[in-house]
Amino acid sequence: MLPHLDAAYRFARWLSSSASDAEDLVQEAFLRAFRAFDTLRGADAKAWLLAIVRNCHATALRQQQRRTFVPLPDEQEAPSGADVLALSVDPDGAPGGRDDRLTLEQLIGALAPEHREVLLLREVEDMSYREIAAVTGVAIGTVMSRLARARAALKMQWREQTKGVPRAVR
Repeated sequence: MLPHLDAAYRFARWLSSSASDAEDLVQEAFLRAFRAFDTLRGADAKAWLLAIVRNCHATALRQQQRRTFVPLPDEQEAPSGADVLALSVDPDGAPGGRDDRLTLEQLIGALAPEHREVLLLREVEDMSYREIAAVTGVAIGTVMSRLARARAALKMQWREQTKGVPRAVR
């Protein structure tokens, strides 16, 4: 399970509102995985672990809704998850590269949760449709349609957000 620790944290970071919540999610997921390790039979360990992270997040959300309070974000944290998403944009090499990265992170964060999670699992974690279906608990066709919708929404929002912004030609 340790080779998948980074993937679990990245996924938890996008699901949760703060870095400390993500750490708690990953810790809880690893505890659950350890307790249920004997039930893993022939399945992909990464998909199995990320499904546990997703279930831990859903459980935490239900508990938080029952408590009726909203925690304030930490001041020292980057609210957009800048430490999580590694993009191919070179912030030093292209004018506006850092702005593009921040814009992209904000747009991904604004996607519907079911679209954001399949997009991240596919594009950031490089998981197959079958693995994503195992993590999310939906059919492969649903994964493909959610991914297509997520990409289309992201593209449309990107165009609207960056309309009229000058771009460097390479």
